[in-house]
Amino acid sequence: MAKRDYYEVLGVGKSASTDDIKRAYRRRAMKYHPDKNPDDKEAEARFKECAEAYEVLSDHEKRSRYDRFGHEGLRGIGMRDYTHMRWQDIGSIFEDIFGFDDFFSGIFGGRGRKTARRAGPTRGYDLETTVELTLNDIAQGAEKTIEFTRQDICSECSGTGCARGTKPERCTTCGGTGRVARGGGLFQMVSTCPQCRGSGQIITSPCKKCKGTGRVPKKRSVSIKIPPGVHEGQGIRAANEGEPGRGGGPRGDLYCYVRIKPHEFLQRDGNDLIATVPISFTQAALGTTIEVPSLNGTRGLKIPPGTQFGSIFRIKGQGLPNIRTHRTGDQLVQIIIETPAKLNAKQRELLREFAKTENKTVSPQSRRFFEKLKKYFGNNR
Repeated sequence: MAKRDYYEVLGVGKSASTDDIKRAYRRRAMKYHPDKNPDDKEAEARFKECAEAYEVLSDHEKRSRYDRFGHEGLRGIGMRDYTHMRWQDIGSIFEDIFGFDDFFSGIFGGRGRKTARRAGPTRGYDLETTVELTLNDIAQGAEKTIEFTRQDICSECSGTGCARGTKPERCTTCGGTGRVARGGGLFQMVSTCPQCRGSGQIITSPCKKCKGTGRVPKKRSVSIKIPPGVHEGQGIRAANEGEPGRGGGPRGDLYCYVRIKPHEFLQRDGNDLIATVPISFTQAALGTTIEVPSLNGTRGLKIPPGTQFGSIFRIKGQGLPNIRTHRTGDQLVQIIIETPAKLNAKQRELLREFAKTENKTVSPQSRRFFEKLKKYFGNNR
Protein backbone atom coordinates (compact mmCIF):
# COMPACT_ATOMS: atom_id res chain seq x y z
CA MET A 1 0.00 0.00 0.00
CA ALA A 2 1.36 3.46 -0.90
CA LYS A 3 2.44 5.61 2.02
CA ARG A 4 0.64 8.86 2.72
CA ASP A 5 2.37 12.22 2.69
CA TYR A 6 3.98 12.77 6.10
CA TYR A 7 2.77 16.38 6.35
CA GLU A 8 -0.76 15.15 5.67
CA VAL A 9 -0.38 12.45 8.33
CA LEU A 10 0.45 15.03 11.00
CA GLY A 11 -1.87 17.68 9.60
CA VAL A 12 0.77 20.39 9.17
CA GLY A 13 2.02 22.45 6.26
CA LYS A 14 5.45 22.14 4.67
CA SER A 15 6.54 25.36 6.35
CA ALA A 16 5.70 24.05 9.84
CA SER A 17 8.34 24.64 12.52
CA THR A 18 9.84 21.89 14.66
CA ASP A 19 7.61 22.93 17.57
CA ASP A 20 4.53 22.85 15.32
CA ILE A 21 5.41 19.32 14.23
CA LYS A 22 6.03 18.25 17.82
CA ARG A 23 2.66 19.61 18.97
CA ALA A 24 0.83 18.04 16.02
CA TYR A 25 2.41 14.67 16.76
CA ARG A 26 1.46 14.86 20.45
CA ARG A 27 -2.19 15.53 19.51
CA ARG A 28 -2.37 12.63 17.10
CA ALA A 29 -0.44 10.24 19.30
CA MET A 30 -2.94 10.97 22.06
CA LYS A 31 -5.88 10.51 19.69
CA TYR A 32 -4.77 7.20 18.20
CA HIS A 33 -2.88 5.65 21.10
CA PRO A 34 -3.92 1.98 21.48
CA ASP A 35 -4.49 2.42 25.23
CA LYS A 36 -7.29 4.83 24.36
CA ASN A 37 -8.49 2.71 21.44
CA PRO A 38 -8.35 -0.90 22.68
CA ASP A 39 -8.67 -3.63 20.02
CA ASP A 40 -8.82 -1.01 17.26
CA LYS A 41 -6.35 -2.12 14.59
CA GLU A 42 -6.96 0.96 12.46
CA ALA A 43 -6.11 3.30 15.36
CA GLU A 44 -2.95 1.30 16.06
CA ALA A 45 -1.93 1.58 12.40
CA ARG A 46 -2.53 5.36 12.53
CA PHE A 47 -0.48 5.59 15.72
CA LYS A 48 2.47 3.87 14.01
CA GLU A 49 2.00 5.99 10.88
CA CYS A 50 2.20 9.17 12.96
CA ALA A 51 5.36 7.95 14.67
CA GLU A 52 7.01 7.27 11.32
CA ALA A 53 6.03 10.71 10.03
CA TYR A 54 7.36 12.36 13.16
CA GLU A 55 10.70 10.55 12.98
CA VAL A 56 11.24 12.01 9.51
CA LEU A 57 9.85 15.53 9.95
CA SER A 58 11.55 16.15 13.31
CA ASP A 59 14.96 15.25 11.92
CA HIS A 60 16.53 18.01 9.80
CA GLU A 61 18.45 15.74 7.42
CA LYS A 62 15.59 13.27 6.88
CA ARG A 63 13.07 16.07 6.42
CA SER A 64 15.32 17.78 3.85
CA ARG A 65 15.66 14.55 1.84
CA TYR A 66 11.92 13.92 2.06
CA ASP A 67 11.09 17.46 0.90
CA ARG A 68 13.35 17.09 -2.13
CA PHE A 69 12.68 13.51 -3.19
CA GLY A 70 9.59 12.28 -1.31
CA HIS A 71 9.53 8.75 0.10
CA GLU A 72 12.16 7.71 -2.45
CA GLY A 73 14.65 10.02 -0.76
CA LEU A 74 14.48 7.95 2.44
CA ARG A 75 15.65 4.74 0.83
CA GLY A 76 18.85 3.36 2.28
CA ILE A 77 18.95 5.52 5.43
CA GLY A 78 17.71 2.81 7.78
CA MET A 79 14.13 3.84 8.42
CA ARG A 80 12.57 1.89 11.26
CA ASP A 81 9.96 -0.70 10.36
CA TYR A 82 6.99 0.70 12.26
CA THR A 83 4.55 -1.66 10.55
CA HIS A 84 5.99 -4.69 12.32
CA MET A 85 7.00 -2.91 15.52
CA ARG A 86 5.16 -3.31 18.82
CA TRP A 87 3.42 -0.06 19.60
CA GLN A 88 4.62 -0.36 23.21
CA ASP A 89 8.19 0.23 22.05
CA ILE A 90 7.57 3.44 20.15
CA GLY A 91 8.02 5.76 23.14
CA SER A 92 11.54 4.51 23.77
CA ILE A 93 12.55 5.21 20.18
CA PHE A 94 12.09 8.96 20.51
CA GLU A 95 13.99 9.02 23.77
CA ASP A 96 16.90 7.23 22.11
CA ILE A 97 16.94 9.32 18.92
CA PHE A 98 15.87 12.77 20.00
CA GLY A 99 16.61 12.73 23.73
CA PHE A 100 13.25 14.17 24.78
CA ASP A 101 12.60 14.27 28.51
CA ASP A 102 9.78 11.81 29.05
CA PHE A 103 8.34 12.66 25.64
CA PHE A 104 5.17 10.68 26.16
CA SER A 105 4.38 11.75 29.72
CA GLY A 106 1.99 14.39 28.41
CA ILE A 107 0.14 11.73 26.46
CA PHE A 108 -0.14 9.06 29.11
CA GLY A 109 -0.68 11.46 31.98
CA GLY A 110 -0.63 10.15 35.56
CA ARG A 111 -0.79 6.53 34.54
CA GLY A 112 2.91 6.59 33.68
CA ARG A 113 4.38 5.42 30.43
CA LYS A 114 4.15 1.67 29.93
CA THR A 115 7.19 1.69 27.68
CA ALA A 116 9.73 2.93 30.22
CA ARG A 117 13.16 1.57 29.52
CA ARG A 118 13.70 -1.83 31.11
CA ALA A 119 16.78 -2.62 33.20
CA GLY A 120 17.50 -5.96 31.52
CA PRO A 121 18.69 -6.62 27.96
CA THR A 122 16.19 -5.60 25.26
CA ARG A 123 16.11 -6.47 21.58
CA GLY A 124 17.10 -3.76 19.10
CA TYR A 125 14.70 -2.14 16.69
CA ASP A 126 13.96 -3.50 13.23
CA LEU A 127 14.75 -1.42 10.16
CA GLU A 128 13.21 -1.34 6.71
CA THR A 129 14.37 -0.42 3.23
CA THR A 130 13.40 -1.26 -0.35
CA VAL A 131 15.08 -3.28 -3.07
CA GLU A 132 14.23 -2.72 -6.73
CA LEU A 133 14.01 -5.83 -8.91
CA THR A 134 13.51 -6.43 -12.61
CA LEU A 135 11.21 -9.13 -13.92
CA ASN A 136 14.32 -11.08 -14.90
CA ASP A 137 15.51 -10.90 -11.28
CA ILE A 138 12.17 -12.31 -10.18
CA ALA A 139 12.26 -15.05 -12.80
CA GLN A 140 15.73 -16.28 -11.94
CA GLY A 141 16.32 -15.10 -8.38
CA ALA A 142 19.12 -12.67 -7.58
CA GLU A 143 21.63 -11.53 -5.02
CA LYS A 144 21.56 -7.82 -4.24
CA THR A 145 23.81 -5.56 -2.21
CA ILE A 146 21.78 -3.30 0.07
CA GLU A 147 23.34 -0.11 1.40
CA PHE A 148 21.72 1.69 4.31
CA THR A 149 22.49 3.73 7.44
CA ARG A 150 21.62 2.53 10.91
CA GLN A 151 22.12 3.76 14.45
CA ASP A 152 25.03 1.70 15.74
CA ILE A 153 27.03 1.38 18.95
CA CYS A 154 29.32 4.36 19.48
CA SER A 155 32.95 3.25 19.13
CA GLU A 156 34.13 6.01 21.46
CA CYS A 157 32.11 4.97 24.52
CA SER A 158 31.15 1.39 23.54
CA GLY A 159 27.49 2.33 23.80
CA THR A 160 27.50 3.57 27.40
CA GLY A 161 26.98 7.22 26.43
CA CYS A 162 29.65 8.24 28.97
CA ALA A 163 32.93 9.98 28.32
CA ARG A 164 36.01 7.82 28.73
CA GLY A 165 36.96 7.21 32.36
CA THR A 166 33.45 8.01 33.65
CA LYS A 167 30.34 5.97 34.32
CA PRO A 168 26.64 6.69 34.92
CA GLU A 169 25.54 7.75 38.39
CA ARG A 170 22.39 6.76 40.21
CA CYS A 171 19.56 9.19 39.64
CA THR A 172 18.92 11.17 42.80
CA THR A 173 15.38 12.09 41.77
CA CYS A 174 14.04 8.52 41.74
CA GLY A 175 16.77 6.81 43.75
CA GLY A 176 17.62 4.58 40.79
CA THR A 177 14.12 3.09 40.40
CA GLY A 178 13.21 4.99 37.23
CA ARG A 179 9.80 5.90 38.73
CA VAL A 180 8.51 8.78 40.80
CA ALA A 181 5.30 9.04 42.80
CA ARG A 182 3.27 12.21 43.11
CA GLY A 183 0.48 12.97 45.54
CA GLY A 184 -0.33 11.16 48.77
CA GLY A 185 -2.99 9.45 50.77
CA LEU A 186 -5.10 6.90 48.95
CA PHE A 187 -4.29 8.27 45.54
CA GLN A 188 -0.78 8.38 44.16
CA MET A 189 0.29 8.92 40.58
CA VAL A 190 3.36 6.92 39.57
CA SER A 191 5.11 8.00 36.39
CA THR A 192 8.45 7.73 34.65
CA CYS A 193 11.18 9.75 36.28
CA PRO A 194 11.58 12.97 34.22
CA GLN A 195 15.26 13.23 35.17
CA CYS A 196 16.56 9.83 34.00
CA ARG A 197 13.65 8.91 31.67
CA GLY A 198 13.14 5.59 33.42
CA SER A 199 16.72 4.28 33.27
CA GLY A 200 17.52 4.95 36.92
CA GLN A 201 20.87 6.45 35.90
CA ILE A 202 22.21 9.87 34.97
CA ILE A 203 25.12 10.52 32.61
CA THR A 204 27.00 13.47 34.06
CA SER A 205 29.86 13.43 31.51
CA PRO A 206 28.35 12.51 28.13
CA CYS A 207 30.45 11.15 25.29
CA LYS A 208 31.26 13.92 22.82
CA LYS A 209 30.91 11.69 19.78
CA CYS A 210 27.38 10.42 20.45
CA LYS A 211 26.30 13.21 22.87
CA GLY A 212 25.35 10.68 25.51
CA THR A 213 23.01 8.52 23.42
CA GLY A 214 25.47 5.64 22.96
CA ARG A 215 24.51 5.47 19.30
CA VAL A 216 25.89 7.04 16.10
CA PRO A 217 24.76 6.76 12.45
CA LYS A 218 26.83 4.22 10.53
CA LYS A 219 26.69 3.11 6.90
CA ARG A 220 26.28 -0.58 6.28
CA SER A 221 26.23 -2.88 3.23
CA VAL A 222 24.69 -6.34 3.27
CA SER A 223 24.13 -8.93 0.56
CA ILE A 224 20.71 -10.56 0.45
CA LYS A 225 19.46 -13.43 -1.66
CA ILE A 226 16.21 -12.87 -3.55
CA PRO A 227 14.24 -16.09 -4.12
CA PRO A 228 12.59 -16.55 -7.54
CA GLY A 229 8.92 -15.56 -7.72
CA VAL A 230 8.80 -12.80 -5.08
CA HIS A 231 5.95 -10.28 -5.33
CA GLU A 232 5.64 -6.51 -5.07
CA GLY A 233 5.67 -5.39 -1.42
CA GLN A 234 6.97 -8.70 -0.10
CA GLY A 235 9.52 -8.35 2.70
CA ILE A 236 12.82 -10.23 2.76
CA ARG A 237 14.33 -10.50 6.23
CA ALA A 238 18.02 -10.01 6.87
CA ALA A 239 18.45 -11.32 10.41
CA ASN A 240 20.43 -9.30 12.97
CA GLU A 241 21.02 -6.35 10.62
CA GLY A 242 18.85 -3.91 12.56
CA GLU A 243 19.84 -1.71 15.48
CA PRO A 244 21.71 -3.08 18.51
CA GLY A 245 19.76 -3.91 21.62
CA ARG A 246 20.09 -2.29 25.03
CA GLY A 247 22.03 -3.90 27.82
CA GLY A 248 23.65 -6.44 25.52
CA GLY A 249 20.35 -7.45 23.92
CA PRO A 250 20.29 -8.90 20.37
CA ARG A 251 20.08 -6.77 17.26
CA GLY A 252 16.83 -6.25 15.42
CA ASP A 253 16.34 -7.32 11.81
CA LEU A 254 16.38 -5.53 8.47
CA TYR A 255 13.35 -5.98 6.21
CA CYS A 256 13.90 -5.34 2.50
CA TYR A 257 10.60 -4.73 0.73
CA VAL A 258 10.39 -5.60 -2.95
CA ARG A 259 9.66 -2.98 -5.56
CA ILE A 260 9.32 -4.17 -9.16
CA LYS A 261 10.86 -2.03 -11.87
CA PRO A 262 8.38 -1.51 -14.75
CA HIS A 263 9.20 -3.52 -17.88
CA GLU A 264 9.09 -1.88 -21.28
CA PHE A 265 6.75 -4.49 -22.78
CA LEU A 266 5.60 -6.92 -20.08
CA GLN A 267 3.20 -6.66 -17.16
CA ARG A 268 2.84 -9.11 -14.31
CA ASP A 269 -0.44 -10.81 -13.42
CA GLY A 270 0.24 -13.25 -10.60
CA ASN A 271 2.70 -15.70 -12.11
CA ASP A 272 1.70 -14.86 -15.69
CA LEU A 273 3.20 -12.18 -17.91
CA ILE A 274 1.09 -10.10 -20.31
CA ALA A 275 2.30 -8.46 -23.51
CA THR A 276 0.05 -6.25 -25.64
CA VAL A 277 1.07 -6.37 -29.30
CA PRO A 278 -0.34 -4.24 -32.16
CA ILE A 279 -0.87 -5.70 -35.64
CA SER A 280 -2.42 -4.31 -38.83
CA PHE A 281 -5.93 -5.21 -39.90
CA THR A 282 -4.56 -7.03 -42.95
CA GLN A 283 -2.34 -9.18 -40.72
CA ALA A 284 -5.36 -9.94 -38.55
CA ALA A 285 -7.51 -10.82 -41.56
CA LEU A 286 -4.97 -12.86 -43.51
CA GLY A 287 -2.91 -14.30 -40.67
CA THR A 288 0.82 -13.89 -40.15
CA THR A 289 3.75 -14.66 -37.85
CA ILE A 290 4.92 -11.83 -35.61
CA GLU A 291 7.74 -11.27 -33.13
CA VAL A 292 6.56 -10.81 -29.52
CA PRO A 293 8.64 -9.67 -26.52
CA SER A 294 9.51 -12.10 -23.72
CA LEU A 295 11.94 -12.20 -20.81
CA ASN A 296 14.46 -13.93 -23.04
CA GLY A 297 14.31 -11.66 -26.07
CA THR A 298 11.74 -12.01 -28.84
CA ARG A 299 10.04 -15.12 -30.13
CA GLY A 300 7.76 -15.91 -33.06
CA LEU A 301 4.00 -16.22 -32.62
CA LYS A 302 1.64 -17.42 -35.32
CA ILE A 303 -1.47 -15.27 -35.79
CA PRO A 304 -4.27 -17.23 -37.50
CA PRO A 305 -6.48 -15.63 -40.19
CA GLY A 306 -9.52 -13.82 -38.83
CA THR A 307 -7.95 -12.83 -35.50
CA GLN A 308 -10.15 -10.33 -33.66
CA PHE A 309 -9.23 -7.27 -31.62
CA GLY A 310 -8.44 -8.31 -28.02
CA SER A 311 -7.70 -11.93 -28.86
CA ILE A 312 -5.34 -13.55 -26.36
CA PHE A 313 -2.73 -16.18 -27.16
CA ARG A 314 -1.08 -18.23 -24.44
CA ILE A 315 2.58 -19.27 -24.51
CA LYS A 316 3.03 -22.05 -21.96
CA GLY A 317 5.81 -21.88 -19.38
CA GLN A 318 7.05 -18.39 -20.29
CA GLY A 319 5.85 -16.64 -17.13
CA LEU A 320 7.28 -16.36 -13.61
CA PRO A 321 7.85 -19.12 -11.04
CA ASN A 322 5.58 -19.59 -8.06
CA ILE A 323 7.60 -18.77 -4.94
CA ARG A 324 6.23 -21.84 -3.11
CA THR A 325 5.60 -24.50 -5.75
CA HIS A 326 8.20 -23.24 -8.27
CA ARG A 327 5.68 -23.97 -11.01
CA THR A 328 6.12 -21.51 -13.88
CA GLY A 329 3.25 -19.39 -15.19
CA ASP A 330 2.49 -18.55 -18.82
CA GLN A 331 2.90 -15.56 -21.08
CA LEU A 332 -0.29 -14.05 -22.47
CA VAL A 333 -0.16 -12.07 -25.70
CA GLN A 334 -3.12 -9.73 -26.26
CA ILE A 335 -3.65 -8.53 -29.80
CA ILE A 336 -4.79 -5.03 -30.67
CA ILE A 337 -5.59 -4.15 -34.29
CA GLU A 338 -4.48 -0.77 -35.57
CA THR A 339 -6.42 1.13 -38.20
CA PRO A 340 -4.06 3.01 -40.54
CA ALA A 341 -4.13 6.75 -39.89
CA LYS A 342 -3.07 7.69 -43.44
CA LEU A 343 -3.75 6.01 -46.79
CA ASN A 344 -2.42 6.81 -50.23
CA ALA A 345 -4.70 6.93 -53.26
CA LYS A 346 -4.06 3.34 -54.33
CA GLN A 347 -4.77 2.00 -50.82
CA ARG A 348 -8.02 3.96 -50.61
CA GLU A 349 -9.10 2.61 -53.98
CA LEU A 350 -8.30 -0.96 -52.99
CA LEU A 351 -10.26 -0.57 -49.76
CA ARG A 352 -13.25 0.82 -51.62
CA GLU A 353 -13.18 -2.19 -53.90
CA PHE A 354 -12.91 -4.45 -50.88
CA ALA A 355 -15.83 -2.68 -49.20
CA LYS A 356 -18.01 -3.45 -52.23
CA THR A 357 -17.30 -7.15 -51.76
CA GLU A 358 -18.03 -7.18 -48.03
CA ASN A 359 -21.08 -9.07 -46.90
CA LYS A 360 -22.59 -10.12 -43.62
CA THR A 361 -20.85 -13.47 -43.54
CA VAL A 362 -17.40 -11.85 -43.65
CA SER A 363 -17.92 -10.08 -40.30
CA PRO A 364 -20.17 -12.33 -38.20
CA GLN A 365 -19.81 -10.24 -35.02
CA SER A 366 -20.92 -7.10 -36.85
CA ARG A 367 -23.86 -8.99 -38.33
CA ARG A 368 -25.02 -10.19 -34.91
CA PHE A 369 -24.55 -6.74 -33.38
CA PHE A 370 -26.63 -4.89 -35.96
CA GLU A 371 -29.34 -7.55 -35.99
CA LYS A 372 -29.59 -7.26 -32.21
CA LEU A 373 -29.58 -3.45 -32.43
CA LYS A 374 -32.38 -3.44 -35.02
CA LYS A 375 -34.46 -5.87 -32.99
CA TYR A 376 -34.04 -3.91 -29.76
CA PHE A 377 -35.06 -0.52 -31.14
CA GLY A 378 -37.79 -2.08 -33.26
CA ASN A 379 -39.43 -3.54 -30.16
CA ASN A 380 -39.09 -0.34 -28.13
CA ARG A 381 -40.76 2.08 -30.50
